[in-house]
Amino acid sequence: MEYTVIPGGVCAAKGFAAAGVHAGFRANPNKLDLAIIKAEVRCAAAGVFTTNKVYGAPIKVDRAHLADGYAQAVLVNSGNANTCAANGVDLANACCTLVGEALGIPAEDVLPASTGVIGQPMTIDPFAKGIPEAAALLEASVTGSLKAAMAIMTTDTYPKEYAIEFELGGKTCRLGAIGKGSGMIAPNMATMLAFYTTDAAVSPALLKQALQTVVPTTYNQMSVDLDTSTNDTLLLLASGLAGNAPVETEGAEYDKFVAALHAVAEHMCALHASDGEGATHLITCQVTGAPDHATARAVAKSVVCSNLFKAAVFGRDANWGRILCAIGYTPGDFSIEHVSVRLASEYGEVFVCENAAYHPYSEEEASKVLSAHDILVKVDMGCGDAEGKAWGCDLTYDYVRINGDYRS
Repeated sequence: MEYTVIPGGVCAAKGFAAAGVHAGFRANPNKLDLAIIKAEVRCAAAGVFTTNKVYGAPIKVDRAHLADGYAQAVLVNSGNANTCAANGVDLANACCTLVGEALGIPAEDVLPASTGVIGQPMTIDPFAKGIPEAAALLEASVTGSLKAAMAIMTTDTYPKEYAIEFELGGKTCRLGAIGKGSGMIAPNMATMLAFYTTDAAVSPALLKQALQTVVPTTYNQMSVDLDTSTNDTLLLLASGLAGNAPVETEGAEYDKFVAALHAVAEHMCALHASDGEGATHLITCQVTGAPDHATARAVAKSVVCSNLFKAAVFGRDANWGRILCAIGYTPGDFSIEHVSVRLASEYGEVFVCENAAYHPYSEEEASKVLSAHDILVKVDMGCGDAEGKAWGCDLTYDYVRINGDYRS
């Protein structure tokens, strides 16, 4: 898949504008806390949501609004999650009505999302203030995307956005994203919000299928702390304004779109994991030589989820036994007899385990490798040709500090 990285986030694709404002969910007036993304036209749309049995009211509304496969705007607030509130669904619907009135579109074409503290009372007041302000400030620009990305942050330390340009049917298409999430990142729709926009023409059915293809190998392979959120939401809108022949059946053009979506999702996953609460390292585990892809993904995920190994990375300790242990308790029918492990970073690579046993290495060299921010754990299972990847971060003192006073 050939593509070019471009600026613009969710505003990189034709027909999309975004804005972020301070609506009052947060006490600090300098913190943006409400975002709107709007398309010029009604878009094919799809979503993937949390697997938690307790889920935010906006997700219930999203599922209803996506039933016909179309949408035109996204509304997001941060600081107070619309979850476990008695008036949650009514409030989410009322917010969609406000957005519809401000943008001149049907309320049913608005997709709401929410993030922040769970179970706190919510009123319409900050929405009534912020929605008209954000609607008036919508920009189809780098600035518009950045402000929207900033408005959806909670414990994130930096805004997350990415966009690429690629070709479909001889036409130049763009795909961009913004996201938030530094904690409650866990299995099956890592705990975060993510909003994708593209000007490629793709049918609603294949848009949904593409998401369901990409999420298991990207967002479901990311972890910070094994706490699955109540508000996980990934929404994808396709305006079709690039002018390519609509992708309505599987084939080469569909495969190209899936590859583009996968490229953006992989990059966003690395951003989320890198910014894990209190993190000082991004840990990527790349598994090769596995008997099948499911095993490869499971092993990679097991390694990045190991609290013992995460703590070792924080301490720059090449304790490869913790990696082997995590591989060993991974569910599945496979042999660990030929497993080898290497640790790599911009400072080099050390071979620490061969055939599930110690391989001589320099502890000093290994500590230097682990002093880099981005750490790559290379696991070769030695029993097949399947591959898998997962993203995580180290476990630090600051993770406890951040979550100990999250509501303060």
